[in-house]
Amino acid sequence: MIPTEADLTEAVYRAAGAAVSDLFREYPEHDFYYCALVTPGEAFGPSLSAWSTQALAAASGGSATEADMLRWSYADSPFCTYGERHLAPIRSLFDARPQVFELPDDEAEAEFELRLRAMVAAMARLDAEGLFGHGEQRLSLVAVVEVPGDEGENAARASALNPPAAAAAYVAENSPASPL
Repeated sequence: MIPTEADLTEAVYRAAGAAVSDLFREYPEHDFYYCALVTPGEAFGPSLSAWSTQALAAASGGSATEADMLRWSYADSPFCTYGERHLAPIRSLFDARPQVFELPDDEAEAEFELRLRAMVAAMARLDAEGLFGHGEQRLSLVAVVEVPGDEGENAARASALNPPAAAAAYVAENSPASPL
């Protein structure tokens, strides 16, 4: 049986919730400002990546230029693929659906969007439950579903998932440049 969008949403919700909870529990001294579910252009099951101010300071060696380059880089984060024990098992559900690049263009786009909607819905549910914080604390963390190389859409998803103050820096730095 092919998993439905609701099946994917529930699986991502449970797996991402467990992975993010483990991350926050294991690193209580870190101030996390970025938490992303990342999926490639095929929209396979996601991986988790995150950055904290402490990890960014360590990775950049105190260089503001280096920090600017690393700030939103899921791949350069020391927390990239954190929580795989939770997320890896759900990839079989994504594999059980039609593969994006094996479908005609219109069907591929619909499948891709269905998968992203499931991931976004899962993150929105986790946010509604307070996983990313409450009040002022929530405003210091941007939660996002990312597809590498798709900055404009990533920024749009960040805007939809977060309070404006939480998403502002991410959106400003990941939106396509406006024409002059």
